[in-house]
Amino acid sequence: MKPLGIILSVLGGAVAGAAIGLLFAPEKGKDTREKIAQLLREKGVQLKGKKMDELIDQISTELEEK
Repeated sequence: MKPLGIILSVLGGAVAGAAIGLLFAPEKGKDTREKIAQLLREKGVQLKGKKMDELIDQISTELEEK
């Protein structure tokens, strides 16, 4: 596997793990979504407005289904 692929895999796993932890925390959905958005920005995900909202919705939906 290429080094960039490994780095992206680790980063993706870290983001997913943090998102799962936040989603299962006993907080309001709005607060949780804001934390996910903040975490993604801290990890270097640079999406604007609607694209960031779509990614957060997708993460939330996939985690709720599992």
